[in-house]
Amino acid sequence: MPRSPRSSRSRSPPSPPVKKSKKKKKSKSPRRRSRDRSPNKKSSRRDRGRSRSRSRSRSRDRFGRNISKRIERERERAEDQEKRRKVEEEKRIDEERQRRKRQEELESKLIEEETTKRVEELVAMRVEEELRKRKDEIEAEVLRRVEEVKQNMEKQMLEELERKRAIQEAEEERKKEEKEAEQRKLESIMEENNKKILEAQQKLDEERLQMIEQRRKIEEERRELEMAQRKAEKLQQETLLNRKGNRPRLSFGLKSK
Repeated sequence: MPRSPRSSRSRSPPSPPVKKSKKKKKSKSPRRRSRDRSPNKKSSRRDRGRSRSRSRSRSRDRFGRNISKRIERERERAEDQEKRRKVEEEKRIDEERQRRKRQEELESKLIEEETTKRVEELVAMRVEEELRKRKDEIEAEVLRRVEEVKQNMEKQMLEELERKRAIQEAEEERKKEEKEAEQRKLESIMEENNKKILEAQQKLDEERLQMIEQRRKIEEERRELEMAQRKAEKLQQETLLNRKGNRPRLSFGLKSK
């Protein structure tokens, strides 16, 4: 237990006593003794000695030192000693306070650690005891949660498979539609090409027929020209013959179409 400040406070060391200088009194110079020992003279000497001692005791001590300065020095020395004593006392009190504070912190830390340790031990004991009591219930709960997690995982797997299957079917449908669209496009292009080819073929056939017809016409005209030429030659020959035989002149011409 920490000591109380009053009990732990140590007394300051007593100030060293002022050593008085041990000086032997100087023997006064021997005075002449008057042979006259009348009582009046003795009393006058005593009065003078007393007056000198009184005046001397007011400002100086018996060693001849100035009393006021000595008292001032002693008072200053006492004040310095008191200040040093107070400083040392404050320092000692502060050290004691710091020591008590460290001791209290250490004790508080030890108490806290011990409390934490005991609480942890108590909690562990309670948990172990509760686990022993609820072992079957905990095992059943664990099995139930495991089964629940298993079902959830199976459900998630089925959902994932269904999602992937739907994505695959959608992808296949998209590809099928794209393929059909491409097929229709190709068929349309082929149909258009066939139509163009047919039109071109028809045009070629028409042009060929026209060419055949033109050739036929040309051939017919050629034949007609040949026939006309032959007729003309024949007529010329007949004319020549008629000139010789005086036959009448015949006229002929080409047929126009």
